[in-house]
Amino acid sequence: MEKVTMQDIADALNISRVTVSKAFNNQTGVSDSLRELIFEKARELGYAKVPYLAIEQMQIQQDERPSRTVSLVVSRPDSAVFWTGIIHRMAQELSSYNINLLYTYVPSVYTRSFSLPQVLKSASGIDGCVILNVYDPTILGMVNDLSVPKVFLDTVPALYRLQLNGDLILIEGYRTEYDITESLIQSGHTKIGFLGDIYYAQTNLERYRGYCACMQAHRLDIHEDCCLTGSIGIFSYGKELYDFLNSLTDWPSAFVCVSDFVAHFVRQYMDENPDHVPHPVILTGFDNSEEYKNVAGRITTANVPTGLLGKRLALQLLFRTQHPDAPYELTFVRPSIIF
Repeated sequence: MEKVTMQDIADALNISRVTVSKAFNNQTGVSDSLRELIFEKARELGYAKVPYLAIEQMQIQQDERPSRTVSLVVSRPDSAVFWTGIIHRMAQELSSYNINLLYTYVPSVYTRSFSLPQVLKSASGIDGCVILNVYDPTILGMVNDLSVPKVFLDTVPALYRLQLNGDLILIEGYRTEYDITESLIQSGHTKIGFLGDIYYAQTNLERYRGYCACMQAHRLDIHEDCCLTGSIGIFSYGKELYDFLNSLTDWPSAFVCVSDFVAHFVRQYMDENPDHVPHPVILTGFDNSEEYKNVAGRITTANVPTGLLGKRLALQLLFRTQHPDAPYELTFVRPSIIF
């Protein structure tokens, strides 16, 4: 195995070797958040000389700073366990920088009576915000217009990268779903459906594109009658999936589900309606959520590193607060596939 160098770390982060050297030698000219990203990447790559003394010195400096507050703008959690893992890690990381995390709840669906909480509209209320699990385009647009530094975890297709006034972190889905679909094809499946609202979230759309690309690469037909990809009500997902499955007359041999949340409804339907399912049907999911017991550990899924996501969100917000005029960044966090 080749020895990891400072240049390797610099290349991985798309920064200069000089910047890496300054961070390791605790020199000025490198922000604390970027310094921590460099240390994290060095440990990840197996660099042998991570400067722990510099980390300790930086921690002392952080402890002497005045307390600040950032807002976590969050809507209804689809998966409490999934989102909680991200939030807890983010809060832990921010607290090490003497930054308080303020929960700010917004509704899942916009109504005319809604206005943003005052703490978000007040210029002196918060120092920045992280937007998580907010998928209503109108509400997301209102948050997007705030003047404070912002980091988004996912967005809606109607408000993608160029329209966002902040950094965007996405769970990589295109390549991951491509590989999941290909594993089904390699197992002999040729008629494969896709289930999930691709207009709800950018990550959902990317997963669908990965599925489509794989099917096309293997010259397999995408049977639209076996796919449910249109807008689905967030409070009626189960019913709409049941209605769709009830209407199927020619079942595929496998369904690629946009999430474990979707897969668990399909599994539930098949268990409750065995006479309507003409043959065994394989399911895949995404998120590796433990709370959906009927599919947890039983299907191919993508394991999303929630702790890493939480830390990455915290560090990205720190960078954005320290460098408000830097170009906005798009970051992908790739999950691992569990077969």
